[in-house]
Amino acid sequence: MKYVDIPLGLGMALTQRPGGMQAFCALTEKEQWEFVEKANSITSREEMRQYVNRLVDKF
Repeated sequence: MKYVDIPLGLGMALTQRPGGMQAFCALTEKEQWEFVEKANSITSREEMRQYVNRLVDKF
């Protein structure tokens, strides 16, 4: 997945969370697409932060 394919809000949340981009890049391409698809339904900044936090915590 190219960085241009990541929605702005998700990209910002990933870069603001230490380890966020590392955790995202460690996913397979299919997992990245699924992660982005789920992120598209998130409507608040706090919910997006929590979503990214869960990813990093699993990493």
